[in-house]
Amino acid sequence: MDFDEIIDRRGTGATKWDNMEAYGGVSPADGIPMWVADMDFRAADVLQDAVRDLLERANYGYFTGDDAMNEAVAWWMNERHGWAADPAHMSSTAGLGHAIALLLETYTDPGDEVIIFTPVYHEFTHKIELTGRVVHEAPLVIRDGIYHMDIDALEAGLTGRERMMLISSPHNPAGRIWTVGELRALAEFCDRHDLLLVADEIHHDLIFPGQHFTPFLNAAPEAAERCFVLTAASKTFNTAGARLGTVTIPNAEMRKRFRRALLEHQTQPNLLGVELTRAAYSPRGAAWVDDLVSYLDGNHRLFLDGIAQIPGLAAMPMQSTYLAWIDFAGTGMDMEEVLRRVHNEARLVPSVGAAFGTGGESFLRFNIAMPRARVAEAAERLKAAFADLQ
Repeated sequence: MDFDEIIDRRGTGATKWDNMEAYGGVSPADGIPMWVADMDFRAADVLQDAVRDLLERANYGYFTGDDAMNEAVAWWMNERHGWAADPAHMSSTAGLGHAIALLLETYTDPGDEVIIFTPVYHEFTHKIELTGRVVHEAPLVIRDGIYHMDIDALEAGLTGRERMMLISSPHNPAGRIWTVGELRALAEFCDRHDLLLVADEIHHDLIFPGQHFTPFLNAAPEAAERCFVLTAASKTFNTAGARLGTVTIPNAEMRKRFRRALLEHQTQPNLLGVELTRAAYSPRGAAWVDDLVSYLDGNHRLFLDGIAQIPGLAAMPMQSTYLAWIDFAGTGMDMEEVLRRVHNEARLVPSVGAAFGTGGESFLRFNIAMPRARVAEAAERLKAAFADLQ
């Protein structure tokens, strides 16, 4: 795999490129999009082969479902993460955003509060609000340069209307990998307050060397009766367009309710998503991911080295993902001026941190899943845009 290959995605319908001007005011003609969590690499050969096989069949009709795919998911979770996930506990959704919305609608009522640790993936807030539930923010605190959950503060601020907790593990946008102790503390908290817990583990394959990810149910198996685990090949293999996610529900009664909800919504797995996921979760897919993570590690080191050369900017250490979380508070500038420089001078379009909730106001999130030459160019453009600080 040549991750250095420059692929022109302009005009191909790629959200990251073709909507960047609407989002950040920067033309794709000379801009670098670093906002949507989407990779600018060619698809893995194992996925291309799966699509060719599907084309050769020349039939896109009804198919037998997701059983074989779920077996592949279970193999992957055990082989890559040491989690003995049961394929009989899995259900397919039209992506994990759909899964979150359906979980909220199925197990909570309008007006119920849902706890999220902010700043966090903006779709958490979006889905909670769209379904008529109430966001209960638990702001993360920074100690030793990384985020920590403040359980004491969360406990002190409970209203009694909380029903569910939604966590990002590893954490998006900061790439923080929660420790076993932290995950167990969450499980104990949810048990004390009779809360359901949704663990979105979509980034769990993108772990940098020297780091270790622990699946929630390995850290706290006793929480299985109140836990939902969300996984997908989409972030690892860049297959988000196939709209296929997996929800693992160990609790038999809750699993029955969820599958009933899927039936009521007339939701079934799609053929392309199933075939791509099944192909991805294989030994060939594993070898590709190993190469990908090694490449992303090089990108993250390059980009954070560049950030370190700009006074006033502070990068949160990246333990996982391909999302760099950069704090501009030290520049002394308001975010309007920061964005003016990033957009108009550097011609970069990162995600605006305020969208990730309380604590994200002075941050921007930069997607570095692109050929290294573009990462280097982005770092140089930032240095030039903030040259007066150096």
